[in-house]
Amino acid sequence: MALSDYIVTDDLTIVLGLVAVALSLLHNLSKPQPLVHPILLGRQSDVARVRNPGESAVYRNYSTGIMGRFPLRPTKDIQSIVDFIRPDSDAPRTLWSTKITNLELLARVKAAAAGFMRLAKFTPEESNVLLLLDDGIDFVVTDLALASQSIPTFTISRLSLLSTVLENHPPSAIVTNAEFLPHILELIYDSNEHNHHTVVVVGDLDADKDYTKIAKHVNLIRFNDVEKIGANVQSELPQIDPKTIYTVSFSESPSGQLQAVQLTHQNFTAGVAATRSLVPVSNALSPLDTIVSAHSLSTPYGRTVAYTALFEGTNFATLQSTKLFHADEVVSTNALKDIESVKSYSLPSPTVLFIKPSHVQAITSAILQETPKNFFLYTLGWRHKLAGIAEGFITKDSLWDRLVFDRLRVQVLGEAAGTLRAVVVAGGGLDASALTPARVALSVPFVYAEASPLVAGPVLASHPLDLQIFSTSAKADQFSAIAPVGPPSINVEVRLAGVDDATVQAGGDPVGQLFVRGPPVGQWLGSVTEQHGEDGEGEWISTGLTAQVLSNGTFKVHN
Repeated sequence: MALSDYIVTDDLTIVLGLVAVALSLLHNLSKPQPLVHPILLGRQSDVARVRNPGESAVYRNYSTGIMGRFPLRPTKDIQSIVDFIRPDSDAPRTLWSTKITNLELLARVKAAAAGFMRLAKFTPEESNVLLLLDDGIDFVVTDLALASQSIPTFTISRLSLLSTVLENHPPSAIVTNAEFLPHILELIYDSNEHNHHTVVVVGDLDADKDYTKIAKHVNLIRFNDVEKIGANVQSELPQIDPKTIYTVSFSESPSGQLQAVQLTHQNFTAGVAATRSLVPVSNALSPLDTIVSAHSLSTPYGRTVAYTALFEGTNFATLQSTKLFHADEVVSTNALKDIESVKSYSLPSPTVLFIKPSHVQAITSAILQETPKNFFLYTLGWRHKLAGIAEGFITKDSLWDRLVFDRLRVQVLGEAAGTLRAVVVAGGGLDASALTPARVALSVPFVYAEASPLVAGPVLASHPLDLQIFSTSAKADQFSAIAPVGPPSINVEVRLAGVDDATVQAGGDPVGQLFVRGPPVGQWLGSVTEQHGEDGEGEWISTGLTAQVLSNGTFKVHN
């Protein structure tokens, strides 16, 4: 039989062949391309070539490199936190419910600074002031005004620490909200130090209450009077040394003890530079954005997020749960109600959320547990979204989002379902099993970061477009179910102490105590200070956290 007899075809064979080729091409063309090249996600940290016994190597963000210089500020003209108010930007934005321009905000800061010096008689570099304020524009004005005069501020992460701080670290003055004044006066009276306190009251005093009995030995000043007197003083703000101590932040250690960290202006300018990098460069923050934060301004990370918004000219507000006192119990215990609390402000719809793991888990559960009208479409859409994530691609503008998930998001997030474009999660542990559902439910760049009271800004942070899915280790240990939190921030380097040398030499993942250093890293005060060596880059300081570093340069942290 001739060869031509074997290759004889009819029209049906040709048509079927063309259909097969077309389907193959269509499949390859329709397969989504990864948003980030896999090589970049396979090596997210630059690792030093040598290490000391009992320690891991030094890790830096891959974009910085081992020999790279750390960013100290978002732009070269930012030397202190007061410089975050850029007078060259005159577009109004909304802070909480107050619409204000940078020039108006700067005028309030100058007036408050002059008023504090004249009315409260504060002394630069000698006085220190406890900021006992709920988050709001008055906090920002007071904080910047005091910082401009080199007057350090104290903040507490929770109200239960107040008595201990007043007993062990009595401030020169206290700035507090009017509704909390009676409690403050009682504490001062009980401490028998009422002759040494100045209290500045923000807001209107209750006309039905008589404060003269317990406040007769306290210098009681209204914040409105501070601004009024200062407004009549024409003066420029002095230059500030970036290494000047700006604030002391008090918090509670995991063992329940009081711990404090002092931070400089440079720590916060570096923290803002790092926080800006959490949002993809291709779609950076702009004055069109609205940032909503679940982190209190009384914490270093929360204040860094707020001042990032201040620098970028965005709208900004914090959630109800950040309040130090009189927080709504329902909001405090219900993460979805907490997210909805931002609606109480006259604020454009949120575009970037800086939230906690409890918030993202609540949002994810609410979206994915909504009963879809068409269960078949929901199942098909879920499978297509998972397939896209497996390929490293995510979007909320796909056909399946329009058919299925958009409606579910609107039911949970309202108007924010259409405006939200990035989510940054920090402030606690997140299970690895929660990552993929969150990415499907939100379908926007998602960053999981590690925040510490020691650092102004993120310590570690995942790539916003890292969609890798790792199988849970068969070996059950403290890290097996924890989501990877990413490599070091762009201006922080880390290493682990107390690692098992045999495990590292055998190619295993190092596990140990997490030590950090870099421009955003503050200094522990008192007995909690734990340092681990020093070289040309400065001291290594313990975060008090246990971490594991993976082969791709990302970390898992046991909170």
